[in-house]
Amino acid sequence: MIPFLSLLFGSFVGLALGLTGGGGTLLAVPLLVYGLSIAPHEAFVISLAAVGAIALIGLVQRVRANQVEFSTGTLFALAGMTGAPLGIRLASKIPESILLLLFAVLMCLIAGNMWRQSLKPFSTQSDRKTSTCQRDENGKLKISSRCAVIILGAGLGTGVFSGMFGVGGGVVIVPALIMFSGMPIQRAVGTSLMVIVFTSLSGVISHFIAGEGISIQTTLLFILGGIVGLTVSNRISRQISASMLQRVFSVCILLVALFVISKTLM
Repeated sequence: MIPFLSLLFGSFVGLALGLTGGGGTLLAVPLLVYGLSIAPHEAFVISLAAVGAIALIGLVQRVRANQVEFSTGTLFALAGMTGAPLGIRLASKIPESILLLLFAVLMCLIAGNMWRQSLKPFSTQSDRKTSTCQRDENGKLKISSRCAVIILGAGLGTGVFSGMFGVGGGVVIVPALIMFSGMPIQRAVGTSLMVIVFTSLSGVISHFIAGEGISIQTTLLFILGGIVGLTVSNRISRQISASMLQRVFSVCILLVALFVISKTLM
């Protein structure tokens, strides 16, 4: 029964991730904790491993479409890889009940952000005048010292959250890349996948170095289910608008967050 549920729950996460472009991984931890009775600390790392594997598949597709900005992504990823181990160490010192409550609060904040994005979608073009970092006439980013510090700071914060809560951080990385670097939305999504892959890898490696094991079978089945969900989402997404999907999913995230809060407090 557990192998079947691992596949099923993984497919839910992959489906949500594929349909919304970010935030689907927020469902992974509640499904692992309450659906498979896995301890929160282990669930965070299983989620992180699954997120990284699924993001890697998406990254390959984006690279082929020339939608990844490697220079900016490398800066963001280096900071994220530094932050992920810090997040894991921090999470290990926090009681599981408090950690779940903090995770639920994060879910509520992301749900609100997704709802606002659905009402005012990002432009398909970058806004070079209002972004913190500037680009030349060819669209290449001018990485000044101030620009590099801002990108590294945003990457570090994203890495810490990824390590603590097992989330990929796409719902944070994409807006940050657009806001700070003036990157077009399609390249921001592709570049965020690159960051997620390296941040997740750093977090998982740090977890094993700390001597804490996870269920390999559950992790692999969860990843396999996520791949199936991604495949299905490609067909569904063509028939439903992105803004509508974001609204529906933001409500789902909020409901799950309230469920986590009620279960934790009870």
